[in-house]
Amino acid sequence: MDFLTNAVPQWVSISFLLTIPIPIFMIATTAKQGAIRAAIEPQKVRLIYLSIIVFYTIYLTYTAVMSWLGVFSENTLPPKIILYTTLPLLLFLSLVVSNLKIYKTILQHLTLQELVILHFFRLIGVFFLILNAYGAIPTKFAYIAGIGDIATALTSIWVAKAITSKKSYAKLLTVIWNIFGLLDIFSVIIMAILTTKLSIETGSQSVIEMTKFPICLIPAFAAGTIIFLHFSLFRKLIASK
Repeated sequence: MDFLTNAVPQWVSISFLLTIPIPIFMIATTAKQGAIRAAIEPQKVRLIYLSIIVFYTIYLTYTAVMSWLGVFSENTLPPKIILYTTLPLLLFLSLVVSNLKIYKTILQHLTLQELVILHFFRLIGVFFLILNAYGAIPTKFAYIAGIGDIATALTSIWVAKAITSKKSYAKLLTVIWNIFGLLDIFSVIIMAILTTKLSIETGSQSVIEMTKFPICLIPAFAAGTIIFLHFSLFRKLIASK
């Protein structure tokens, strides 16, 4: 069984491995800033920061091992990588983390612009386009996933600036942007399922390369985390009323 993707040059895999820690540190750093403003004691702030990094490190290691064992390597509906990584992570973040007192405290002390600019890490979506350039994933899927993520990432700067400048339209713009970003990530998941279904029925190209290391870390990490971040922003918008 193939563990490492051989559909792209080695430099692509190495670049991705160097990139994937960035969003984790961005999330941990943002949470740390909220904890500091909440006047949480320094030792506990450090523990929060390290806990986020350790959690994602363990989780992504689990994903890599599952990929190595070939758990994700078969075209099934729903795709096993969604069933065994994306869905459990989303449920954990939504049902456990979102109900923690410390999460609610940190969210209360973060600004809207901090929660928006956090999505700048979605520039990682450029890897969808790179994968497609080497024929690793279908064009339609790559463009929906890649362009949507890149657009959300780049416009996060504009939205955050509007909030900081206290523009009259800032709140409405944030709501619209947040809905767009959320719909984008849902469209990627739906497209992955539809592409897999079509592949099973007709033998057309699937997204199976995204189940191989290190690319498997994208669906494992990004989808659940991004959805959770969008819902966190909605909670902040509601609270800010």
